[in-house]
Amino acid sequence: MQLPAPATPWARRRMAGVTLVELMIVVVVIGVLSMFAIPSYRQYVLRAQRAEAKSALLLLQTNQERFYLVNTNHRFGGMADLAALGFPTGKTERGTYALTIASTDPTVDYTATATPTTGGAVDMTVDTKCTSFSLTQAGARTATGTDAANCW
Repeated sequence: MQLPAPATPWARRRMAGVTLVELMIVVVVIGVLSMFAIPSYRQYVLRAQRAEAKSALLLLQTNQERFYLVNTNHRFGGMADLAALGFPTGKTERGTYALTIASTDPTVDYTATATPTTGGAVDMTVDTKCTSFSLTQAGARTATGTDAANCW
């Protein structure tokens, strides 16, 4: 019985490397995967940042109720009034949204609004689906944007 001939140095060298075609196939596969992964990740980040605006508005609503009960005039407060209760400045925790309070009659109603700002942790001004969030004293939640019905 005859044994197979030993591999030549040329054959050994050829088996040890990766060809250019194989490398290009890997690059194309990575490119196709990133075409789908990056936009999906961006949408996930935007959705996560919207939660910051909603939680800040709910915290503001809680502080408004506390202010209404503590105040002898039984009125809702503005941003300066709520700062006395320990509510932070007119921005959300990471500075992504600016908070404002509008009221036609402070003894009856208010509307708190969160609008995106530039310079925060994430630039939410590019979010067209949910551009701003609002919350009233009655708990009515509204939003603006191309997908406003699904923002809250």
